Amino acid sequence: MASDFDIRGPQGRFPPTRRSALTSIRSDDPAEVARAFECLVQAYWRPVYAHLRLRWGRSPEDARDLTQDLFARALEKRHFTGFDASKARFRTYLKASVDHLVIEADRRGRREKRGGTVARLSLDFDDAELAIARSGPRDPTALEASFETEWTRSLFGAALAAMEAKCRSEGKAAHLAVFRRYVIDPELGPDGSRPSYAELASELGLSVTDVTNRLTWARRTFRELVLDELREITATEDEFKSEARAVLGIDDP
Repeated sequence: MASDFDIRGPQGRFPPTRRSALTSIRSDDPAEVARAFECLVQAYWRPVYAHLRLRWGRSPEDARDLTQDLFARALEKRHFTGFDASKARFRTYLKASVDHLVIEADRRGRREKRGGTVARLSLDFDDAELAIARSGPRDPTALEASFETEWTRSLFGAALAAMEAKCRSEGKAAHLAVFRRYVIDPELGPDGSRPSYAELASELGLSVTDVTNRLTWARRTFRELVLDELREITATEDEFKSEARAVLGIDDP
């Protein structure tokens, strides 16, 4: 039986795949390349920044510069086109690229400051830094996993933002409220339990049946949106399925 937090959906089957940013990045169309690059930056810059701050112990200023350097180089030299999905997941490839950049910078003893005609990406580093501060002290043994942890958080954050927009456009504020109160920001009881459906119904002015139906819709929709995000940032069907299993626990169809 599925748990209350399970968002896998019926039989854990995958929806059809579609063209992703990792295939579009190889396009001869500059507009398509730009869209694909923007998608990858938005999906991965926070994990890159967190990895630099936590795993490598870089200062906020250094982590910002290195994050900008990584993506500026990727855009200028089209580094992402060198990714081979048969050898690794893209996030593994990107994490290795970050590590190489840090080692290279340390070996030189300095970093080249970028300027001239190179555009700086508009990224909210202050918000990323606040998120790191809010997370509190990290277990030193878990710092190596900072990239993967932040990647998952960013993936779910993007899916939640898409869900919020969908609920606004479709007039489903109650669906979002139920999902937030039960799944995203639950007020746990002394024993760590989530609020009951009856408690949510009383709090939100709904029937228990309404709570059940809205939560079912919200779980299904959130799952679909997570998978939409994954399709955009994976290169092959195998990579897509592997990442979906990693973050959602979906069984192979």
